[in-house]
Amino acid sequence: MTFVRSTTARLAGAMTLLASSVLGVAVATAPAANAAPTWAPAATAEITPGVQMYTEGAQCTGNFVFTDSANNVYVGYAAHCAGMGAATDTNGCLNESVPLGTTVTFNKGGSLVSEGTQVGSGTLAYSSWRTMRALGLSTDSNECAYNDFALVKVSEADKGKVNPSIPFWGGPTGIDTDGTAAGDRVWSYGNSSLRGGVTALSPKTGISLGDNAADGGWSHPLYTLTPGVPGDSGSAFVSAGGKAVGTLSTLGLAPLPLSNNIGDLAKELAFAQAHSGIAGLTLVNGTEPFDPIL
Repeated sequence: MTFVRSTTARLAGAMTLLASSVLGVAVATAPAANAAPTWAPAATAEITPGVQMYTEGAQCTGNFVFTDSANNVYVGYAAHCAGMGAATDTNGCLNESVPLGTTVTFNKGGSLVSEGTQVGSGTLAYSSWRTMRALGLSTDSNECAYNDFALVKVSEADKGKVNPSIPFWGGPTGIDTDGTAAGDRVWSYGNSSLRGGVTALSPKTGISLGDNAADGGWSHPLYTLTPGVPGDSGSAFVSAGGKAVGTLSTLGLAPLPLSNNIGDLAKELAFAQAHSGIAGLTLVNGTEPFDPIL
């Protein structure tokens, strides 16, 4: 099992990825409320699900948009995207990550030779890996193995560039709380820099292999027509009706080669709501209707 993050600054291994840890919980003090977000039009928004996100040279893909009770805006990605370890370091309670407050940029057109054009910035506001370490969770728990979720707070200057709709597909329309059964169809949008800016390969559809009973429903293995690759880490996955079901975490090497594993968003978000210190943390539905098209 290996993570699905791309690191342009460390291209000696084109499939270099991530690892992250849990060294602190976000401070629970809620800031004064800002004005309610006004979403940019979906057609022209520069920060959406699927945006490329760079953390100290490592590239991942944004999944969903979230808000809190103070009207701050967040974009989710994988906790390992802020990691400092190797691709084989997959246990969130054993690995180091960059500190909260680290700058993360939102980019377009990133490739193996360039990070493309920066369209906005934010700061790491929550990492499940850092939080689990701070809580002292058992390293053999399902959370440590599969809870791979982080939030980047969008800067005030860039909030007006955000739209919560998933490109190509639309949605999300809510949260899928009952997982997936084998054969259920899923939809995703990845944006790896390894594709050299060929966005036609970003929309994906695939088939779930069902819930993993051994991990308590924390992850869902699946196949997509083109598998997620390094740089797609964090990508949004939705189930029937456009319900947000998961976030891309790892590329499976065995026993199911070229499969992917997604973390269960309902569980990841509930954990963040309980432990991040971010009051009123909520998924934002897309302004565009979900349309499976293909």
